[in-house]
Amino acid sequence: MRRSFIVLNWLLFAALLPFCATAGTTHVIKFATLAPPGTTWMNILEEWGQEVKTRSKGRLVFKFYPGGVQGDEPDVLKKMRFNQLQGGAFTGYGIGRMYSPARVLELPFLFNDIDEVDLVRRHFTKTFQQGFHDNGYELLGWMEVGFIHMFSTEPIRSLEDMRSRRVWLWQGDPIGQAFFQASGISPVPLSIIDVYTSLSTGLIDTVYAPPLGAIALQWFTKTRYISSIPLTNGMGGLIVTRRFVDRLPKDLQALLRETGNSYGEKLVAATRVDNAKSIDELKKRGLEFIEPDEGMSDAELLALRNRAADALIKSNYIPASVFEQTRKLLDQHRHARATAGTPAP
Repeated sequence: MRRSFIVLNWLLFAALLPFCATAGTTHVIKFATLAPPGTTWMNILEEWGQEVKTRSKGRLVFKFYPGGVQGDEPDVLKKMRFNQLQGGAFTGYGIGRMYSPARVLELPFLFNDIDEVDLVRRHFTKTFQQGFHDNGYELLGWMEVGFIHMFSTEPIRSLEDMRSRRVWLWQGDPIGQAFFQASGISPVPLSIIDVYTSLSTGLIDTVYAPPLGAIALQWFTKTRYISSIPLTNGMGGLIVTRRFVDRLPKDLQALLRETGNSYGEKLVAATRVDNAKSIDELKKRGLEFIEPDEGMSDAELLALRNRAADALIKSNYIPASVFEQTRKLLDQHRHARATAGTPAP
């Protein structure tokens, strides 16, 4: 009896050992972002990290690297491939290096308002999540940087004005390259980390950014004018490697996905509010919003967009099927709104 009791105890201990080991393991997500400390983006990310830590009872924790301390987004991606980092909050630029079809959400002059952006994003979310997964990543939630405007030291009222400026291009960005090529502009390619210094030295005199981003990165202090017409709505995402997620216990996988989605929505909502406030702040700081001249018509901007889209489709950066689905969805939405007599926001 005694021997049987001892054997039974050993069997129970052996059976529980894996569970105990898992329960006692702390999984750390090293997570990088360009967002500076103290910004809306970083504050919400830290809230996310605290909720995950609390709900997992310390089994899953974030270690954040804000302000680009881990480098530009290509640097972060390289470190993720070598497991030096496990995730990051990426703009569309970085997302394009993981799963480029998602950047249909950033094509210039494609969307008329935020409702249209949300419509297309919801339509493609499951498809895009699968695309990230197949490429070795997990899209936990969307975020965005907001409507992108040109910031310049001299007024820009036309494409001809822009062609005479020293315009920054985020180095290696296919959408930026396609847009400037379609516009006949020769930009200056630089890492985003070099932009502030380059504005200070005069290497560049024109950049593109959302109002909140221009304030957070202090670019607005080196410019005087802002284009009133946005180029596009800058998107982003909360991304971790599939390798890291696959190694988590199932309950922590579920927690990460659930909270990533909810905090992504919180980031989108807060960014939109803060971008609106940032426009008022920029006006108070003396920056002037410049209206385009008559030559920059809607027809000209749409033709520019189509030339850029054609180049991106030809390179398969954005598949033709994704672009056509997007245009069809927007056409149906606009027709339905016009039929119902609903004004645009």
